[in-house]
Amino acid sequence: MKYLNITKKEGYSIVQMSRGKVNALNHEMVEEIREAFRNFSEDDTVRGVVITGITNIFSAGLDLLELYTYDEEKMNEFFVSFGSMHIEMVKFRKPLIAAVTGHSPAGGTVIAVTADYRIMAEGEKFTIGLNEVAVNIQISDNLIEAYSFWIGKGNAHRYVLEGKLLNGTEALACGLVNELCPPEDVLEKAEQKMQHYLRADNEILINTKAKLRKSWLNNISSNAAEDLAEAKRIWWKPEVRAKMGAYVDYLANKNKK
Repeated sequence: MKYLNITKKEGYSIVQMSRGKVNALNHEMVEEIREAFRNFSEDDTVRGVVITGITNIFSAGLDLLELYTYDEEKMNEFFVSFGSMHIEMVKFRKPLIAAVTGHSPAGGTVIAVTADYRIMAEGEKFTIGLNEVAVNIQISDNLIEAYSFWIGKGNAHRYVLEGKLLNGTEALACGLVNELCPPEDVLEKAEQKMQHYLRADNEILINTKAKLRKSWLNNISSNAAEDLAEAKRIWWKPEVRAKMGAYVDYLANKNKK
């Protein structure tokens, strides 16, 4: 795969996102993640998965520089693919651990919240959270449901409306992450946790995960078409495009420095 490095270990696999300096998500990368998890689901020798990033970055979220150039057909394909990726990862039956190696806003959090356990790198510069409102992207019902599952409806309500990004200490306090450790230890800690999970009988592990997520899975929105239509309409609103264009220019100039 072009943007994923997959390493097979005894009983589990590690999938490392590796796209440029910040692991920004474009359509091709999202499709690779979906393909990888389909393969993991079908491979009985893979009993669990650790997903991780690169040094100081888990994923900086959507690649707005690229997405801003997509035409309506391509953007529609991306919205469908991105939403499907999230739901498929939420429904992934085997243990999933996110080794959050650094910064993980928006799209990075969309991936991280699908995991059963999240270990995050210590450091004030590293943040995590669903800040879609702050970057003028419409959040979906399913992302709100995922956020609420881990941090509670009250916190989700406040943080999503504020577009708040949390540092590691804040994320640990509200349950968005489960553990903090030095950046160089994140993957090792995640593997240790996976090895602990895999001591259990495989059928018991899968059944228990399904029971723990039952309410979440039952609340996955059946209004996907309405969510998609809403997201597309807002994406192409002239005033939103203007704000996004200014932000894209800022990012482009920042990258040149």
